[in-house]
Parts: sequence; C-alpha cells; structure tokens
Amino acid sequence: MSLSVFAVDDSRTMREMIKFTLLQAGFQCHLAEDGQHGLEVLDSVRPDVIITDINMPRLDGFGFIDATRAREDTMSTPILVLTTESSAELKARAREAGATGWIVKPFDPDKLVRAIHMVAG
Repeated sequence: MSLSVFAVDDSRTMREMIKFTLLQAGFQCHLAEDGQHGLEVLDSVRPDVIITDINMPRLDGFGFIDATRAREDTMSTPILVLTTESSAELKARAREAGATGWIVKPFDPDKLVRAIHMVAG
C-alpha cells in the first residue's frame, strides 16, 4: 500500500516539484495552495503524512498546524515543515505547534522521501 502525502504550499512551482518527487517515490499525492485551502482538503483526504510551508496567505503554516492538531482525525498525523525559513526560534515554534520535522528549501528529493518514510513509521 502506498503512503498518502498531503502537501500545502502557496507556490505553484513548489507544489509541482513536491508532487513530482512524491509520485516518483510511489506516494499518493494531495495538494493545497494555502493553510485555509489545506483545512478544506483535509475534510476529504486522510493523509499518512502532511507537508506544509510556513509563509502563506490566508492561513500560515503555524495556524494550519494548530488547526490540524485540533482535529481528532489528524491530531497524530506526522507533519513536516518545508520552508525557506531556518531560524531556531521558528523551528521551536513549529515543534510547539505540533510539527514532527523541518526541511529547508530548496529540498533534496531523496532527503524528503527519506523523511516521509521516517515519520510515517
């Protein structure tokens, strides 16, 4: 059974790169263009792993993580943050919100796939 991965990023280019990487690795892939859209999509998909950007319009990654953790169906779903940000305080804030891991863009496709397998257990 292939893993289902849900990626939330406001950059169309980044969504395409993530989708390409996930499909090449044999994952099922679902996409959303910001945190608000991500919450709407979560009503209809049950991902094994969630990937989210931090800086997005409407609802940023922190708000998305908070809202995802507040839902019974996704409270324990692993969440990887994929962002250009790399400061220790933002990483700590993401961990406090409930993020499982942190990957800095631009990402290495192999490392992303390994990280997904690692957090998916």
